[in-house]
This record gives sequence, structure tokens and C-alpha cells, in this order.
Amino acid sequence: MAEPMSEPKPPSPFLQFALQLAGVAAAEIMPRFQHVDARMKADGTPVTEADLEAERVMRELIQARYPDHGIMGEEHPERSSQSEFTWVLDPIDGTASFTLGIPTFGTLVALLKNGHPILGVINLPALKETIYAELGYGCWYLNKMGELVQQHVSQVNTLKNAYLSTTGLYNTDIDPKDDLNPFMMGDLIRKAGRFRFVGDCLQHALVARGLLDAALDPAMHPWDNAAIIPCILEAGGTVSDGSGSTENIVFSKSLLSSATPELHAEILSVINP
Repeated sequence: MAEPMSEPKPPSPFLQFALQLAGVAAAEIMPRFQHVDARMKADGTPVTEADLEAERVMRELIQARYPDHGIMGEEHPERSSQSEFTWVLDPIDGTASFTLGIPTFGTLVALLKNGHPILGVINLPALKETIYAELGYGCWYLNKMGELVQQHVSQVNTLKNAYLSTTGLYNTDIDPKDDLNPFMMGDLIRKAGRFRFVGDCLQHALVARGLLDAALDPAMHPWDNAAIIPCILEAGGTVSDGSGSTENIVFSKSLLSSATPELHAEILSVINP
């Protein structure tokens, strides 16, 4: 939950640059919001001109400022590098919401050092809100009024008292498709105190802010995970993949964020019987 504002130390040059990247992406995205033509990619997910152009301008800035850094993004080929640093970009996380005119999509910017996320920005341009974190810096929320407040997860530690969310039912017992070990979402919904479908990066941002107690994404990619992880950890939360592993978590195919270790463990025991 939010605490009275304490004066944060100045953000590092990397974090300042990450916030700048999110800003230039928003400048490409918002004029196209609610004026969208989408097409389907080979993987069956939608993409729009806003996705492509927002990632393009971010890549151009990175190449100009840090020409030796690697870049990984959802919409363009990976740029490999010998540097220890790699930028990870998702220009529009929640393109399905974006195409429907729903303002809950976000832009995700993260920086990896030797494969580990050291900072993350979750920018919600239509809501005019930003959640960001850097290891050792804390997790911060900037609202549309310009108020900056440090964020902390809730203290809820039991599933029966928890407010949970998920993005969708794919890769679960309700909609398993080709997944051989689907998560038991039906059991989780029945046992949670409250349950809603919030979706995409917004649900994890709400966990970091202490408004939701846990969020599960059954299908993820590096550009989905990387920015969320530092925000949850710096807000005092717990994060793993859906099986409980934290190894190489940026590349996990699912993501669970929770307010407390106790709640996290109980959720894992329910979805992985």
C-alpha cells in the first residue's frame, strides 16, 4: 500500500532513460488509440501500427545512446550484443485491449544485466500512470496529478482473504489446449476470497501497489516478464513462474506475483496439485 511520500534518491541514468523510452512510445501510441487497424501475427496474436512504431522509436533511441547494448522486443528481431546489458521492450502489453479501445494496456521497458532484470517501467499511457522500480531504489507510482509515492505490497497471507486476478484461462484446466500440465485455475477461483480478470501488466502493477494480492499470467514471454519482476520485488512482493521456479525467470513461460511468501506458496499448491 502507498505510504506518505518520502523523497526518493535521484533515479540512475539508466532508469531516467527507461522512463524516457516509455514516454516516446506513448507519443506514438496515444494518437492511434481508438483509431486502430489490427492484423494477426503468425502466433495468432494481434499487432497494430502503434506496436510497431512505438518499438521502432525506442530502439532508435537505444541505438543512439547505448550502441553496444543488446535489444530484445516483441515486434522486431533481437539485436544481440557482447555487452552485459540488454534492453527488453514490449511497446503495447495488452494489444487486445488496445484494439478494443480499453485503456488498460501498458508499455513495458526493462534493462537486463547479465540476464537479470535490474530495472523495470510499467507505463499506462491511457491512464496517465507509471509504476517503476530499480533494484535497491524501491517501487514508485507516478499518477496523472504528478504525485510520486513509494509503493508496497499488501500483507495478505492467506488465499481465503486474498484478492486475485488472472489475464486469461488458457493453459489452465478450464482451457488447456495443448498444455500437458495445465494450472488448476478452477480450484484457485473457488478458493480465493475475491477473483477478477484484470489482465496483462496492469494486474501485476496493482499487486505492486497493494491493491491486488496476487496475479497469475499462464502464458508469458521475456518482454512480458522483465519489467514486472523488479517492480514486484522492490515493492516487497514475491515472484516466480507458475510452478514456483525463480531460475532464469525473465524467460519463464508463466508468471505469478504475490504479496507475501505464504500466499505465494498456497497459490502454487492449489494450481499445481
